[in-house]
Amino acid sequence: MKILITGGAGFIGSHVVRLFLNKYPDYTIYNLDKLTYAGNLENLTDIEQSSNYHFIKGDITNEDFITSLFKKEQFDAVIHLAAESHVDRSITNPLEFIMTNIVGTVNLLNAARSIWGDNYDNNIFYHVSTDEVYGSLGDTGYFLETTNYDPRSPYSASKASSDHLVRAYYHTYGLPVKLSNCSNNYGSHQFPEKLIPLMINNIKNNKPLPIYGKGDNIRDWLWVNDHARAIDDVFHKGIIGETYNIGGHNEWKNIDLVYQLCTVMDKKLNREKGTSEKLITFVKDRAGHDMRYAIDATKIKNELGWEPSITFEEGLEKTVDWYLENEKWLNNVTSGAYKEYYQAQYN
Repeated sequence: MKILITGGAGFIGSHVVRLFLNKYPDYTIYNLDKLTYAGNLENLTDIEQSSNYHFIKGDITNEDFITSLFKKEQFDAVIHLAAESHVDRSITNPLEFIMTNIVGTVNLLNAARSIWGDNYDNNIFYHVSTDEVYGSLGDTGYFLETTNYDPRSPYSASKASSDHLVRAYYHTYGLPVKLSNCSNNYGSHQFPEKLIPLMINNIKNNKPLPIYGKGDNIRDWLWVNDHARAIDDVFHKGIIGETYNIGGHNEWKNIDLVYQLCTVMDKKLNREKGTSEKLITFVKDRAGHDMRYAIDATKIKNELGWEPSITFEEGLEKTVDWYLENEKWLNNVTSGAYKEYYQAQYN
């Protein structure tokens, strides 16, 4: 089976590439990534020499490139993770999100239709999305697969649009699609603009810990390794045309999460308890900041047998350990030196 994984050098994508390569040696994995600031080939140094792995540098918004790539390689399946994903960046530059998340997705859909024709035996177009498309919850309730869409940011609106287009290609053209919507991911190899790696890096360097508003916003946290396992299950066992919500059953207020992280970091760095908490700084709230996300992952558990493998406390400690043990990776990312890896490896 020849599988194209888009965004495979990114945070979640690199974990999916690694899992599929190690678990399915008979598959050939093609990793397509534009290598923007969040795409980092240093995430995959351990598997890049695998005989069944191929890296392709390219942009999904380039229609001609995508069409010719599909014609040349004749992929059997697509796992589509490539996306602009940071809400703050979408507020600053919404057009970039529209191009990548909407136009890029349509280019992939059209290329798949063109190559696969009307015979979809063993073909899968798997679109990976976010729970942010559902909008914001109050104090109670959970996002279900049937929850109405109500995106609140340019990022979530662009992902909602791509979800609708994937489903439209299923209903209109019969394209064999699967979708999943996940909660906030955390773990190793995440670019340090996101909350947890940002806080880890700032605590390590005794820098302020910026918290939006009062820190009351609530998120459901999913360990990225568990998300990769879920993607594996949906890809192989999920029903064509269906959507699966993937959550970690770990709701935390941002401020409580940061307090927990400070406690873990003080212990790991042999600092007096409470030292890192003094770095917490409250800043002006983000525009349109959703109050609460929480996923009901009953469907994927009942139908596919997936559930989180570890608690948030366990996952957080593993995550902290990884960042502290991989200081070179973190330094390269924060300095921009990681971009030199592609030049060195691929000339």
